[in-house]
Amino acid sequence: MTQDQVDIAIIGAGPVGAALALALDQAGRSVLLVDRAALPPMEHPDFDGRAYAIAAGSRILLDDAGLWDILPFAPCPIEQIRVSDGKPGRPASPLFLHFDHRDVGTDPFGWIVEARALRMAINRRLADSGIVLHAPATAHVTRHEDHAMIAVSGAGTYRARLVIAADGKMSSLRAEAGIAVTRFSYRQSAVVCAISHERPHGNVALEHFLPGGPFAQLPMSDADNAHISAIVFTESHAIAQRLATMDDTRFTTEVARRLGSHLGKIRLVGKRWTYPLSALHAHRYFATRLALVGDSAHGIHPIAGQGLNLGLRDALALTRLLATADDPGSRTLLARYQQARRPDNLMMLAATDTLDRLFSTNLPPIRLARDLGLAAVHRMPRLKRAFMRTAMGLGGRG
Repeated sequence: MTQDQVDIAIIGAGPVGAALALALDQAGRSVLLVDRAALPPMEHPDFDGRAYAIAAGSRILLDDAGLWDILPFAPCPIEQIRVSDGKPGRPASPLFLHFDHRDVGTDPFGWIVEARALRMAINRRLADSGIVLHAPATAHVTRHEDHAMIAVSGAGTYRARLVIAADGKMSSLRAEAGIAVTRFSYRQSAVVCAISHERPHGNVALEHFLPGGPFAQLPMSDADNAHISAIVFTESHAIAQRLATMDDTRFTTEVARRLGSHLGKIRLVGKRWTYPLSALHAHRYFATRLALVGDSAHGIHPIAGQGLNLGLRDALALTRLLATADDPGSRTLLARYQQARRPDNLMMLAATDTLDRLFSTNLPPIRLARDLGLAAVHRMPRLKRAFMRTAMGLGGRG
């Protein structure tokens, strides 16, 4: 096989596209990977506060890609999750929901992985792989019934039997294929940072529902003898903008008002980030010689930390289907991929959208109903196990 002919071309070298490329390379497929950005600048050498929640079921792809064992900074297991309701500056409601991973097995619910750690592992593995990588570069794709042609800027043209769009929410490949998208606007922004805190987190994650939106404290591995957690919370665009421009002292005070005092004194570590929130879902996941994965196919509210996990599970499903396929771009195979992934992604879109709309309100009757609902689920072991297995990416049965 010559260099200008590959089995599969992947456009987009973010976590989903790159992990998929590496897993396919491990499975013996020849892969072309193209990204608009240069990869070294995507690798942040300093701690910047950003992290991913990797569910147990999604870690499988990172194992298949040879990434998990070479992460340069240890992931932190999530062993317990506490879900509560309240208002900033006030104690949480006494009615809550608590999950313990031991109720469904020995594995943790998932792990918190530093964003820079995953990027560094990806770049290291790409350098050692057989993948044909072009970054920074642009790709012009022309699709035909039995193949696709990928013209890469400054590198010539490649022929592939399948093109995978991993090029994000504004996917040009999806648009060129005429695949329609339904979009949701949340009129909210996510605020992301990391904090050090006086007391250990005990590998417990907090999901605290507030009138402005959900607030999450995610346990990270200790660094420099300090206890560290990632913080992700949502507020209206206006409040998020004010938070973005506050000095560190005032911002840390605002975080503490939402977090509570259970971790003791806190201090901001690294940068803070704000992202406008929206959701989308592609009406189809494939076209002729084209498959959509990750954000090019779907995007959801970050309320449950499942966005990247859904993309990784897309990639895992596609890897499994492509492992032994005679024709990786056949319509039958791509239809099977859509059938495997679309129901899961639609269910999570509906669930996160409903949770955000239910909990991002301060109306007393609704607050009372949701508090009672949390307390009721806490007392229903079978239903709790189903929720836990879903969060772990292992299905809802348990």
